[in-house]
Amino acid sequence: MSSQTRKATHAGSWYSRSGKDLSAELGQWLAAAAADHDHRPARAIIAPHAGYFYCGKCGAHAYRQVDAAHVRRVFILGPSHHVRLGGCALSMTTTYNTPLYNLPIDTEIYRELWATGEFEKMSLQTDEDEHSIEMQLPYIAKVMESRKNDFTIVPVLVGALSTEKEQKYGRLFSKYLAQPENLFVISSDFCHWGERFRFTHYDKSHGEIYKSIEALDHKGMKLIEDLDPAGFAHYLKKYGNTICGRHPIGVLLNAIATLREKENGHKMSLKFLNYDQSQQCRSMDESSVSYAAASLAIR
Repeated sequence: MSSQTRKATHAGSWYSRSGKDLSAELGQWLAAAAADHDHRPARAIIAPHAGYFYCGKCGAHAYRQVDAAHVRRVFILGPSHHVRLGGCALSMTTTYNTPLYNLPIDTEIYRELWATGEFEKMSLQTDEDEHSIEMQLPYIAKVMESRKNDFTIVPVLVGALSTEKEQKYGRLFSKYLAQPENLFVISSDFCHWGERFRFTHYDKSHGEIYKSIEALDHKGMKLIEDLDPAGFAHYLKKYGNTICGRHPIGVLLNAIATLREKENGHKMSLKFLNYDQSQQCRSMDESSVSYAAASLAIR
């Protein structure tokens, strides 16, 4: 691992380059989102990773459930959009930059993960090209600003995993999910609909196209809320819904399943708190991306 800092390469295009402006915008969205006391403090969240103009308000509903006082370490699992990975990869840098402040990588946890032999190296070019992890960083910095010198991050790039590998990585990460000082951020948008995404599933029984998209997304969201990794995998195979973070979600569901198998008496509850679409499609010429925010509580 080098001592390089990963630049905030999408600042100024996907979100504000100004730390002051960005902090104010994130603060407004967080203030407008409700705290769900049944799902706060979050042990894991699912949050979108598009430009904040499209999904910033939605993401706030997940981050609103984070209590900085409980968090010492933030695992960020984001899907790979630009390189083919059969497994998962770790950054070769030690610090991630944001317009708010820099976030240090947890080198001790990285050493533990490297020691498993299950992780590839992520080049700096791949790291800086990828937006799925970066788009979570400003929100993490914002909700953790009261403890900005007292927490670390564990960024993990997740490839196109088989269900067997989702189970393997789920087992690997389950011990960290079990620790109350850890927060997992699962980076995912939901349905990418339209010709440009090569996905035009339309069930006319739901009415307008955007209603059909919403119904399809909610089928998958219900299986995630049910903490059903096999059911979610079957749903993806049956419908082909273009949920870009399906593999990070699969890893989370399998980590939860591993903990439940141990019968440690803890109650686990995952709930989706917000859903949105970039636009409401009414014709086959249009396109949209869906966004959803969820929180997992472990009691």
